[in-house]
Amino acid sequence: MKKLFWILVILIGIALLFGFPSLEKNKNKGEPKVNIQGGNMQLTSEVFQHNGYIPAKYTCDGEDIAPILKVSEIPTNAKTLVLIVDDSDAPSGDFVHWLVWNLPANISEIDASNLPSSAVQGVNDFGRNTYGGPCPPSGVHHYQFKLYALDSELNLPASAKKADLVKAMDGHIVAQALLVGLYSRSR
Repeated sequence: MKKLFWILVILIGIALLFGFPSLEKNKNKGEPKVNIQGGNMQLTSEVFQHNGYIPAKYTCDGEDIAPILKVSEIPTNAKTLVLIVDDSDAPSGDFVHWLVWNLPANISEIDASNLPSSAVQGVNDFGRNTYGGPCPPSGVHHYQFKLYALDSELNLPASAKKADLVKAMDGHIVAQALLVGLYSRSR
């Protein structure tokens, strides 16, 4: 019995020392591979600060409209931009609220009511090709507004979902920016 105990202790120690590869493998599942050094691209909003609360107007409890986002410091080698908005706190693990690609790299803001003609909106997890605001079932959720600068235009149909977009972006990301907003329906 003592021998079995020590074998278990050693196995647990080895697992802790070297990590759990099966957990690590799925850590960023569904996210684009980004290997960028440097870059100062910024994504901001005038209606909420990074890690601040998103006003109800921009959620299912209000008008459910997308906040206007400000973009700056886009690298000169960028040809297009991609915006992915999702909720990683969703019960399913990841809930997509908005997908937009082929935004021109010379823009200074992203306004859902006035997107450039080159922009394509993909299918979100509400099943729509538009912004779907925060609408968490319970608790505080973190909404990640992820902006990517690409060195190319993407040839994807509007029926594309996040997995399709992430696959198409692979190897083309030259910069990224993150803006996180919080929302809770009980607040």
